Amino acid sequence: MVVTNQPPYVIGIDSGTQSLRTGIFDLQGNPLIFATKEYPTYFPKPAWAEQDAADWWLAAKETVRECIAKSGVAAEDIIGICVDGTSSTVVPVDEKGEPLRRAILWMDSRAFRQVEAIAATGHPVLKYSGGQDAVEWMVPKGLWLKENEPDIYNRAAMIVESTDWLTWKLSGEWTASMCNATCKWNYARPEGGWPRDFFAAIGLEDILDKWPQRVLFMGDKVGELLPEVAQELGLKPGIAVGQGGIDAHAGMLGLNVVKPGRLALIMGSSTVHLGLSAEPIFDPGIWGPYPEAVVRGSWLLEGGQVSSGSIINWIRENFAGREEQEAKKKGVNVFTILDAKAAELPPGAEGLILLDYWQGNRTPLRDPLARGVIWGLSLKHGLGHLLRAAYEGTAYGTRHILETFAKTGFGIREIYACGGGTKSRLWLQIHADVCNVPIFLTKVAEASTLGTAICAAVAAGAFPTVEEAAQAMVQITDKIEPNAENHALYNYYFEKYVATYPRLKDLMHDMVKKVEGQ
Repeated sequence: MVVTNQPPYVIGIDSGTQSLRTGIFDLQGNPLIFATKEYPTYFPKPAWAEQDAADWWLAAKETVRECIAKSGVAAEDIIGICVDGTSSTVVPVDEKGEPLRRAILWMDSRAFRQVEAIAATGHPVLKYSGGQDAVEWMVPKGLWLKENEPDIYNRAAMIVESTDWLTWKLSGEWTASMCNATCKWNYARPEGGWPRDFFAAIGLEDILDKWPQRVLFMGDKVGELLPEVAQELGLKPGIAVGQGGIDAHAGMLGLNVVKPGRLALIMGSSTVHLGLSAEPIFDPGIWGPYPEAVVRGSWLLEGGQVSSGSIINWIRENFAGREEQEAKKKGVNVFTILDAKAAELPPGAEGLILLDYWQGNRTPLRDPLARGVIWGLSLKHGLGHLLRAAYEGTAYGTRHILETFAKTGFGIREIYACGGGTKSRLWLQIHADVCNVPIFLTKVAEASTLGTAICAAVAAGAFPTVEEAAQAMVQITDKIEPNAENHALYNYYFEKYVATYPRLKDLMHDMVKKVEGQ
C-alpha cells in the first residue's frame, strides 16, 4: 500500500463490544489504514455479559502491528496513540495489573438490585445522572462485586474500566478518564470530584482506594509509550499516550459534535445519543447533565438504547440462513439482500411493532427489567417484515429519546451518525423519517477510532484543544433528508410503540424475576 498522506501520524484504538479496531490517521483526519480483530463475549446467565481482558490486549497488539506492516508508515513518523473502550466494562486486577476475573461487560444488567439501593439514598450527586445510576455503570457493578464476590473485591488492587486497563498497558500509568468518571462513576467536578459521603452511604467508600487517583480530560497526555510495549507493537518508544474515554463519546469528537444543536448518533451494538449544552439540564429521562465530560465548559446530555445493532445481528444469526447462502453465492454482503427485502415494504412493516428492549431500556424509561417485544405478527409476515420492524423499532427508540430532550428545551437540529449501523442506507433513512431530522455522514464512518486519534493528536501537542482538532480532522461527506410523507405515516406507529411498554411492564418484570429465580 502506498502512503499518499503526509506525516506526522497518530493512532486511534477503538475497543468496542464485538471487536477492536485500530486506525492510523494524518493530522487532517485522513485514514491511512484500519485493522480489526473480533473477540468473544460470554453470557453466563440471562442479561449477564462478560469478556476476557487478555483478548482486548491481543487484539490491540495484532491490529497495531498489522496497520504498521500494511501501511508502510515509518514508526518514527507516529507521534501519539490513544485508546477508548466500552463504558463501564469493569475489570478487577491485582497489584501487577493482572485481571482477577472476566470483565463485566457494559451491557451486563446483573446489578439491578444495587441500582435500587443506590437510588434509595436520594443523594444530591444523583442529580448529575438524572436521579439514579444505570444498571450498566461502574458504581452498581462495584457494589455487586463487593456483595457477591467479596474475595475478588478484597483482593483487587484496582477496579477499573477497559479504557483504563488498556491505557495502563500502553503507558504503565493508572488514570481515569474525566469522561468515564463523570458519566459512569458519579464523579462531579462542580462538587469537588468524588462525593465521599455518597460512597459511604452505599457501603462502597473503600472503592475510592481502588480507583486511579489521576482523573484526566480526553486529549490530556497520560504519559509515554513504554519501551517494552513499543517493541511489541512495532512503534517508537516514548511517543505520547493520550487520555481516551468512552467509545461512543470519542465518537462525538470524530463527528465534530462539539457545540450545541448537534446530536451524535453512534449506531453500534447499542445506540448512543450525545449532545452538548451550554447550561445544565436536569430531567429523569436523560442521563446527565455531565459537567465537562467531553469538552471543557460544556454539559453533556446522553440518551441510549441498550440493544439496537445487536438486535439486527440477532435477526441475521437466527433467521437469515438462506439469505446468508444466497449472499455467498452472489459474493455480496448478506444485508444487501436483507435490506432489499425490507425496502420493498411500506412504513409500519404492515402492522408490526418491535420494542427494542432485548437487554432492558436505558432511556427514557430506565428499566433494566424491560424486555423485547414483537407484536402484530400474522402468517403474511416474513423475514423482511421482521428486519424492517427492527429498523423502525430502534428508530422509534431514538425518537422517544429526542422527544424527551425536546421537552426540556434541548432541541436537536442536526444528527451526525457513525458506527456499523451507517452501512445500511435504509436504516439511516428510516431514522431520518421517523425523527424528522436530517442526518449527516462524515468521511470516516469509524468516528470513535478517529475520535481517539484526535485525542492522540492533542496529547502529542499537534492541537491545543480537542475542539480545534475535531474541526481540522472531521470532514462532512453526505446528508440524508427526512421524507415528510413517511414521517406523517410513522407518527401512528410511533404512538403504538410508546403505548406498548406501559401495558406490558408488569408482565416483563414478573417474567424476568421468574427466569432469574428471584
